[in-house]
Amino acid sequence: MGMITFAAFTLLVAVISYFATRKTDENTSDGYFLGGRSLTGPVIAGSLLLTNLSTEQIVGMNGVSFRDGLPIMAYEIIAAVAMVFTAFVLLPKYLNVGIATIPQFLERRYGKATKTIVSLLFLLGYAISMLPTVLYSGALAINTMFDIPEMLGMGPKSALWVTVWAIGIIGSIYAIFGGLKAVAVSDSINAVGLIIGGSLIPIFGLMYIGDGNVFEGMKTLTTALPEKFDIIGGPDSDVPFWTLFTGMLIVNFYYWGTNQAIIQRALGAKNLAEGQKGLCLAAFVKLLGPFVVVLPGIIAFYIFNGDIPNADEAYPMVVKAVLPTAFIGFFAAVLFGAILSSFNSALNSSVTLFGLDFYKEYINKDASEKQTVRAGKIFGTFLAIFSMAIAPLLYGVEGGVFTYLQELNGSYSVPILAIILIGIFSKRATGKAANIAIVFSVVVYLIALYVIRPMRLEAGEYFPHFLHLMGIIFALVVLFIFILSRIKPRETDFKDEYTKQVDITKWKYLKPVGFTICALVLFIYIYFS
Repeated sequence: MGMITFAAFTLLVAVISYFATRKTDENTSDGYFLGGRSLTGPVIAGSLLLTNLSTEQIVGMNGVSFRDGLPIMAYEIIAAVAMVFTAFVLLPKYLNVGIATIPQFLERRYGKATKTIVSLLFLLGYAISMLPTVLYSGALAINTMFDIPEMLGMGPKSALWVTVWAIGIIGSIYAIFGGLKAVAVSDSINAVGLIIGGSLIPIFGLMYIGDGNVFEGMKTLTTALPEKFDIIGGPDSDVPFWTLFTGMLIVNFYYWGTNQAIIQRALGAKNLAEGQKGLCLAAFVKLLGPFVVVLPGIIAFYIFNGDIPNADEAYPMVVKAVLPTAFIGFFAAVLFGAILSSFNSALNSSVTLFGLDFYKEYINKDASEKQTVRAGKIFGTFLAIFSMAIAPLLYGVEGGVFTYLQELNGSYSVPILAIILIGIFSKRATGKAANIAIVFSVVVYLIALYVIRPMRLEAGEYFPHFLHLMGIIFALVVLFIFILSRIKPRETDFKDEYTKQVDITKWKYLKPVGFTICALVLFIYIYFS
């Protein structure tokens, strides 16, 4: 029964996506890469949320909350502040110059070399961390919920290979042959399903603990595990409190304001007001995120007495334990949609970056729009195969899949955020300074995290949390760029030019809505501390 529900819901999403996108001209780069610049606020919000809310998030964050409790919810809560900042500051700048990719913005500001370096960093980041992590965590969840290894008569690792490739092939078809609008429409449908399905897990979990009563279940849980409900993380926590003011801000401002896979949804807005509405709507819903991505992990700790060797399996195990059989097929379909969403969104962004920033720029400068899209699709196919080949190798990764993803992402998120913010707020910073700073940041971060840290920890010495390390390197990069640009500044101040691609009139309710969201973030921290 579960498998029939799963297949029916998945097919329904595919059919709706097909009919919603069949009139979009996807032989042009605007049509294929930006949905014809026609996306409205609710579609942008739904796509933003589901691109973000995938199995590496749901499985990974609940795995961390299983171990550490509430502090991990900082990734969700601070995200709302980052989206408000993007709506106020970054999106108006992006739409003003009419860009399709973040590296295009950097080319206008710093030059072609900077654009190429950043495009390469994005592509390496998607290939090595984001795409494989999404596939691995998704396959792990599906395998655990449906007992796939038992069904196929295989061991857990062998079954993981089968599921990873099945998810990867279906996701590739969406992303490579459908373009951004197909991705965005399927995201929006799945977002509704995921919010409903994701909310059912903690509700049924609390009913399971409280003998049918949600409030009784919550009371039992908070009484039995009070230490799990303190949002202020100590020094040994996965998210120590003071990291909120260093790396946590960098992670979120980079992710929601400069990450091509995310911001591409807002770049496809029909006008600035719709883009700002989409970001603010997504920020409001994000504040409810911990209910879906943190609470089930704590429920799993209570139900299984903390006895789950691989914390990443806490979420699928609690789903199996508390969800009525009739719902499992629907929820697995929604989860499958979330896996596809993050996978095909990152893949679609990779296709966009390669097509516009490499193929058109260096390989075939005279390429037609149709040739550019075709080249992007071929590249996307190879990238998908590469990701499917390395995803199963993440099985049992130390510290859990979510921490692995965040640590690795720091290598490129720090320099990219730094040069974009400096590019917006400083008219004199130079491309040469930005390029040197990027290379400096990537090399220093990777050496510090993967060479110096293991040596220090082995010797029993202190080493800063990786989020603090991101904060330190961010400050060094900013200082580095300003010093180099002061020694040899630009000959003239940089000036933006309005390209008139879309209307950039601001949303009239942006200020009251934005300040309300930030006030709610502050209230949540005060309440749970």
